[in-house]
Amino acid sequence: MATPRLTYPTVLVLYAVAYGHAYGFDVIDVTGLGSGTVYPILRRLERAGFLRGTAERGRDAQAAGRPPRRYYSVTRSGAEALRAALARHPGVAAVFGATPGTLTPRPA
Repeated sequence: MATPRLTYPTVLVLYAVAYGHAYGFDVIDVTGLGSGTVYPILRRLERAGFLRGTAERGRDAQAAGRPPRRYYSVTRSGAEALRAALARHPGVAAVFGATPGTLTPRPA
């Protein structure tokens, strides 16, 4: 399992998931990144063990009138990587309206 480079967009996505934006479109909305950026990052972070993804049941999505979602949560190693990455990318917190260093990611 290769460790992904924690670039600014990657840290944005990891931060978004750590603070409750659990599926792709929600991450897209909150970060302003495009789907062609967000979905590959989510897959890389999951493969690296920084995120845990679970597929929504098709029946639940159908009842809501939309395609099934994949819900993500941050793992312990993802939370540790995020803490370290925020030291290198302090501006990420500001994107979410937070003061750098005031929030602690909550692993799943």
